[in-house]
Amino acid sequence: MSEYVTVTHEGGIAIIMIDNPPVNAMSFHLRQPLYKAIEAARDDASVEGVVLACAGRTFVSGADISEFGSEKALASPSLPELCSLLESLPKPVVAAIHGTTLGGGLELAMSCHYRVADKGAKVGLPEVKLGLLPGAGGTIRLPRLTGPETAVKMIVSGTPIGAAQALAAGVVDAVVESDLTAEAVKFAKGKATEGGPHIPVSARDDKLVAARNDLAAFDAAAKEATKKSRGLDAPLACAQSVRNAITLPFDEALAKERELFIKLVSGDQSRAQRHLFFAEREAAKVPGIGKDVQPRNIAKVGVIGAGTMGGGIAMAFVNGGLPVTILEMSDEALDRGFATIEKNYGISVSRGSLTEEAKAKRMASFSRTTDYADLSDCDLIIEAVFEEMSVKKDVFAKIEAVAKPGAILATNTSYLDVDAIAANTSRPQDVIGLHFFSPANVMKLLEIVRGKETAADVVLTALQLGRKIAKVPVVVGVCHGFVGNRMLGARGEDLEALLLEGASPEQIDRVFTDFGFVMGPFAMWDLAGLDIGWRNRKSLGKTAVIGDAVCEMGRFGQKTGKGMYLYENGSRTPKPDPEIAALIEDKTKELGIARREISDQEIIERTIYPMVNEGARILEEKIAARPSDIDIVWINGYGFPVGKGGPMFWADLEGLSKIVAQLDHWHAKTGKAVFDPAPLLRSLAETGGSFAAMKA
Repeated sequence: MSEYVTVTHEGGIAIIMIDNPPVNAMSFHLRQPLYKAIEAARDDASVEGVVLACAGRTFVSGADISEFGSEKALASPSLPELCSLLESLPKPVVAAIHGTTLGGGLELAMSCHYRVADKGAKVGLPEVKLGLLPGAGGTIRLPRLTGPETAVKMIVSGTPIGAAQALAAGVVDAVVESDLTAEAVKFAKGKATEGGPHIPVSARDDKLVAARNDLAAFDAAAKEATKKSRGLDAPLACAQSVRNAITLPFDEALAKERELFIKLVSGDQSRAQRHLFFAEREAAKVPGIGKDVQPRNIAKVGVIGAGTMGGGIAMAFVNGGLPVTILEMSDEALDRGFATIEKNYGISVSRGSLTEEAKAKRMASFSRTTDYADLSDCDLIIEAVFEEMSVKKDVFAKIEAVAKPGAILATNTSYLDVDAIAANTSRPQDVIGLHFFSPANVMKLLEIVRGKETAADVVLTALQLGRKIAKVPVVVGVCHGFVGNRMLGARGEDLEALLLEGASPEQIDRVFTDFGFVMGPFAMWDLAGLDIGWRNRKSLGKTAVIGDAVCEMGRFGQKTGKGMYLYENGSRTPKPDPEIAALIEDKTKELGIARREISDQEIIERTIYPMVNEGARILEEKIAARPSDIDIVWINGYGFPVGKGGPMFWADLEGLSKIVAQLDHWHAKTGKAVFDPAPLLRSLAETGGSFAAMKA
């Protein structure tokens, strides 16, 4: 019928084959011929049943996200219209599912009477991760297949499930070992021979009966599913829509779902989350690395340091399927490190996310040594030692002495000059920064720091390796603190001044949590340990009026039970402490500062605005290739709220002219360089430009 849809017939069964590479997304140019093919099968008296299948590596992977917000997304035939047409067929319709059948793809499959899946298939409704809910019946049909409690968990989490689990849950009717299309045709012939009735999913209410009689179990499941969704609209809308499937007739619930979808898709949160979806893919495109560049082979990794960071990095590589040799200065240090690794895996086993067998296999992938020579067969060696240049250079001299030709030499430094470290070796082309975030086995971000002489194939290898170990890699340039920590420094530059002028730690932290951060800066410092910042300030010859005084009182945060807050009886919950309030008052008087009431908006202007400003400077200096790379760094490494899309995306929404005007105001008032608008930021504000429009 078209290049995207073909129809063949086999013994009375019409096989409608979709072929829209690479992932059979439900684009407008596909929906048109597919609708016609379904109509033709409906109207052909010789057709006894229909199999809906897909060429390539997957069944329909979902809607075409690039069409969201455009006329094509809603143009007829829409996905809901396709689903309605499929359900209306009086003949059995079987979806032949393989690959990743997600979002609109699963909605299409659920509109068929039956679903046959390949054993390797995965199904799910991940729209929530784009700030949306399924908009073509997903929240109304899935509860009818699985029951509403299972459905709300699947939809709110957005996490796909495998074929076996889908069969057990009722999402699919059969799982086959091989020749999916042939098995689906066989299944359709059997159903045609039986003669029906072929009951559409929309008419199946048996799994809703219990919830309709008593909503308590569903409401408890919905509350559990959405408990980590603070500040996000989509998870709550998903739960509400599943509840509508219980309490409203099908057509009414379907209409409500569509209303919710349209409201979400036009909102800032979904725009932000869709921005992040594409930004993560853009981050993989590094200027200057062409298709002719080939990655190096990484079969074994060496990690220097078995402490919190080194152990976490080693776990990340082993979790990604790579054997790791860990080096420490003593057997005692190795014993401590391996005990922590085993404890961490033990926690995963106790939670059910890892089996004992898998734990044993991972532990067997580690080897230990105190001799640098044992790293000579490693393809990548990464150090995670003390953050001091002399220590790093000493370690790199030892690495270089044993590393084989072509091995990648990596530093996990958070701030230091990677070029200076590389210059201390005879092979700077092999040196790269791999900045993991603690705990490295959990945190998603990997800042890949490209030195001025780092080879292109080393950068490409690091990118591919980052994805292999389930990280979100972003390539950045060399400067103090790179992207994330440099902007973090700008965000915190005026915090003490805010305290001295009238704000309290709890007000500032509340402003941050209201903004969408999980924790405010003072609670975060207490968690990390105030003594770390104190020690760093001393080494740099810097001081902090409040921060130093708090540390001199022996208040280092949660580990001492007192920091910027009070932690009673081992609790991790911060409580305002009158002793800190009194300390701030005393220091204010000593400095002759008149305290005043400080608004929440002022706190945003003196913390988040400077962070955006520093991001603009980073772009000017080409430390980051594009604004969206900065957003990916802050979303995945620093807890910037997902619903705001990252600091540079948020800045566009906030208004660049507004940000520049207030930065000018605070620069005039304080004289601090952190408030002096970057030329790029000022230029964009004056010309009506945006960060979103900038390209690498």
